[in-house]
Amino acid sequence: MKPYDKKNIPFARFLRKNMTPWERKLWYEFLREYPIRFQRQKAVGMYIPDFYCAKARLIVELDGGGHYTPEQAEKDRLRTAELEAMNIKVLRISNLEIDRNFGGVCTYIDRAVREAMGSLSVGVSLP
Repeated sequence: MKPYDKKNIPFARFLRKNMTPWERKLWYEFLREYPIRFQRQKAVGMYIPDFYCAKARLIVELDGGGHYTPEQAEKDRLRTAELEAMNIKVLRISNLEIDRNFGGVCTYIDRAVREAMGSLSVGVSLP
C-alpha cells in the first residue's frame, strides 16, 4: 500500500460522492466492473487521483478545461513527476476524449494495465 496523507480522507470521500459527469461515465461504464480493481478518488501520497489501480501501479486522471492554463499545467506536471517517482504510471485523459472517443479511452486504459502487469490475461470486454 502506498503511503498517504490521512488528512485527505474526508476530501476523498467528498470527491467520490461528487464525481464529475466524465468521472461517472468512466467509472460506471468501464472501471467499476474492470477485472483488475480500480478505486475512485483514493488518497495516494499527498494527492487524491481520480482513479487508482494498485496492482498495475496506475493512476488515471481526467482533465477538464481548468487543466490547460499554464499554471495548472505546471502543477499537473509536478504532480505527475512526484507520482511517477513513487513508481506509479499516470495517464492523463481529457474530458473531451471521454465525450468523443470513449471506446478508445477504455482501450488505452486496458492496454496500460496489461503492459503494467506483463502478459497477464485481464479478460475484459471493452465498450
